[in-house]
Amino acid sequence: MFESLFFWEALAFTIFVIAVFKPIRKKVLGVLDQRIHAIRSEIEEAEHLREDAQATLASFQRKQRDATEEAEQILVHAKEEAARLYEEGLKGLATALERRQRIAEENIAQAELETKRAMRSYAVELVITAATRVFTESLDVNRDNQLIDQAVAELPNKIH
Repeated sequence: MFESLFFWEALAFTIFVIAVFKPIRKKVLGVLDQRIHAIRSEIEEAEHLREDAQATLASFQRKQRDATEEAEQILVHAKEEAARLYEEGLKGLATALERRQRIAEENIAQAELETKRAMRSYAVELVITAATRVFTESLDVNRDNQLIDQAVAELPNKIH
């Protein structure tokens, strides 16, 4: 067995493999460890990125929800404001209509009063004209003088 060439070649090959295997093993294991560490770093970085993305998504969803709620509140407030303005407009319109009606009624009453005054004035003028005509036609000069003298005589009594 020690004399066989095959034995010595196998032994030399085994020693060579053992001698070369240790340094190569360290290098291969070092390269594999580095690769494992790099993969782990990439996985951790990917997990951090995923967590950041989830946090950002949650933040945007909260902002969207808040914006939606705010928009709904603005819409409700706008509807309330529109209803309030509508009611104020109706009240203002009713007040303006009442004021115009009152002014129209006052104008009508004033026109009636002016018409009555004009009618009275016209009636007085008519009566005066008629009385003047009647007195003028029915009185003579002597009777006129007598009435004037009588009025002048009664004047001091009527003044005091």
